[in-house]
Amino acid sequence: QVQLVESGGGLVQAGGSLRLSCVASGSIGVMGWYRQGPGKEREFVATITSGGNTDYADSVKGRFTISRDNAKNTVYLQMNSLKPEDTAVYYCNANKYGVPYWGKGTLVTVSS
Repeated sequence: QVQLVESGGGLVQAGGSLRLSCVASGSIGVMGWYRQGPGKEREFVATITSGGNTDYADSVKGRFTISRDNAKNTVYLQMNSLKPEDTAVYYCNANKYGVPYWGKGTLVTVSS
């Protein structure tokens, strides 16, 4: 069983920045972030492998940066140039032995 705990959400004005963190209860291979906006389905944001290979949704490329500290079992999401459409609950995701795990989410609200 893997537990994921997110932090760092909040209210920010458009153009601002936030950094999300997610701590895992153990070492994980691929970790990532997904989000679910109001009235929308959950969507992919970014992933990172244990070796540091990254992938991003087109909507966040150039604005968001995913990184990780393997020694701390922690993944980060640096979000810059935030837009109102980035408003969502952001969920940390981990995949271990083919089984997906999810955090409870952290709310990010971007005001215009």
